[in-house]
Amino acid sequence: MNQTISASDWASERGKKWRDQLPGMEAMIQPVTAPLIEALALDGPLRIADIGCGGGGPTLAISRHAPAGSAVHGIDISPDLIELARGRADTAGGDIAFHIANAESAPPPGAPYDRLASRFGIMFFDNPPAAFSNLKSWLVPGGRIAFAVWGPPVNNPWMTSFRDVASQIVDVPPPDPDAPGPFRYAGEETLFGLLEAAGFDDLDIQPWRDRIPLAGGLPAVEAADFALKAFSLGDALATRTKPP
Repeated sequence: MNQTISASDWASERGKKWRDQLPGMEAMIQPVTAPLIEALALDGPLRIADIGCGGGGPTLAISRHAPAGSAVHGIDISPDLIELARGRADTAGGDIAFHIANAESAPPPGAPYDRLASRFGIMFFDNPPAAFSNLKSWLVPGGRIAFAVWGPPVNNPWMTSFRDVASQIVDVPPPDPDAPGPFRYAGEETLFGLLEAAGFDDLDIQPWRDRIPLAGGLPAVEAADFALKAFSLGDALATRTKPP
């Protein structure tokens, strides 16, 4: 079973899966948004890009906290998610736009940005050196980045417990730490090395710990149903347990 999630997956089936489970997904990772926005240091009218914006949740939150006169753009490779995000923006107000683009290779939509943000979006680049070099070209001199990534699996039982249970039913190979996936940058050395090679400097990491309620804190049976529908391991389990 291949658990690697590539850019093409996000542009097609994985993006559709995220769209279909969006309320639970956003409720689950919403607690990370506040520290991400704080790290952006929104200190004046700014042009801001949200990389891997998904259904637009972090983009809309950034826009609500950005000073008047700011422009906030959500960038994602999934047409399904961008279509949904654009519908949400219609009633949000503010200077918000959403673009279908692969941040790994596309030029910035319009002028360069003062800030680049990403809430769990940078771990899935097919070619990280090229992606971060390209993102550096999106940023004005002296601009700022704030990226949220998952820490080590041992600190994330929301995922490891699901893997442990699934491994009793289907073959769950160990993840490739260098392949696209949630825990790709669980060790800061790898990410810092890529960012420094791309030309970013003055880098810092701010550890964040809190509870991540699965699907926003649903009861156990509903949370399990969400996990089966939302995560790639659920597909393998469905195939394994499907009646003949």
